[in-house]
Amino acid sequence: MWSIDEQLEMISKGAEEIIEEKDLREKLERAQRENRSLIVKLGLDPSAPDIHLGHAVVLRKIKQLQDMGHKAVIIIGDFTGMIGDPTGRSKTRKQLTAEQVMENAKTYERQIFKILDREKTELRFNSEWLSRLNFKEVIELCSKYTVARMLEREDFKNRFAAHESIGIHEFFYPLMQAYDSVEIKADIELGGTDQRFNILMGRTLQREFKQEAQIALFMPLLEGLDGVEKMSKSLGNYIGINESPSEIFKKAMEIPDHLIIKYFNLATDFHPSEVREIEKRLNSGENPRDIKIELSKELVRLYHGEEEAKHACEEFIEVFQKGKLPQEVEEKAFSEEELRTLTLVEVLCAAKLVTSNSEAKRLIAQGGVKVNGERREKFTFTGFSSGDIIQAGKKRFVKLVTKC
Repeated sequence: MWSIDEQLEMISKGAEEIIEEKDLREKLERAQRENRSLIVKLGLDPSAPDIHLGHAVVLRKIKQLQDMGHKAVIIIGDFTGMIGDPTGRSKTRKQLTAEQVMENAKTYERQIFKILDREKTELRFNSEWLSRLNFKEVIELCSKYTVARMLEREDFKNRFAAHESIGIHEFFYPLMQAYDSVEIKADIELGGTDQRFNILMGRTLQREFKQEAQIALFMPLLEGLDGVEKMSKSLGNYIGINESPSEIFKKAMEIPDHLIIKYFNLATDFHPSEVREIEKRLNSGENPRDIKIELSKELVRLYHGEEEAKHACEEFIEVFQKGKLPQEVEEKAFSEEELRTLTLVEVLCAAKLVTSNSEAKRLIAQGGVKVNGERREKFTFTGFSSGDIIQAGKKRFVKLVTKC
């Protein structure tokens, strides 16, 4: 059994803020005395179903809480999702249909159990209780919060100041998310720092309903592979949990050195003492590349298992450190005529290995382009065949195939 101090150390690992830590200790002590689990809440907006490591930060923290014996209640916001979370929005978000929400919710459900323990997880849809509220109950709910408090929220405040429209229904979103906490009697709610307003409203609403306020556990946003912007599929700086083992490993090796410890804290289940040892090794001058190999291997292990992690590591060393060709390469289809007539520059652009003709020419001139392992230095090289493997730089490969 985990001691209270051990639980607090693991819960605090990587956390941005805990409100209130003193109350968290009291909840943990009481739960231990009563031999029961705390209810840990996470609400998921089903409008963006593809989970990457940035999304997984809070899921990993919940998995750690499950390992301590606590119960996760994951609330799929099928009802709130028809409004859409206005957090960070400069204008009203387009409402999803019930069918779109449910399809996205199913996708989420398939993915979260790559991280969470299914036996210790209760999956709920907030339409169970929100759809049953009558108009009188909705008015009573709205009476517990003021417009002035709503306009303290940064996105609402900015839109109001800029004379941008704010739909009244958008004010319902944080109220409904907060009511979810009342319904399940949450002890802890997790979220990113961008969810601060919504989660703190849950504490307020629980008190209004004569419940003990939940602990707000805020996790920081995880920067992507560019080391600057938060991880995002639209920015292309993400590592998806459903990506292939080799792709996860390769991308993780691109993580900037200054983010290595943050990734160990937020994207793995390593104990804080293990992370401190890794930090000591970095500070003592150990090559960050070697530590990134350990990180990359662990990330693959978490989502694909031990064997795949070992294989991905071996392949990376063979391909990127010894210069051999990878076993699995993305395919790009061309017609037979295109394979015969397109120049090397044109193939590089068409295969999206580069973003422009000038980048292609620069890469070729620098000796950074190979065909089947042989360096090619002529822009006008032609005569490709199905099965040829093009390498651009150290880490980009494409296999040419004939269109069906």
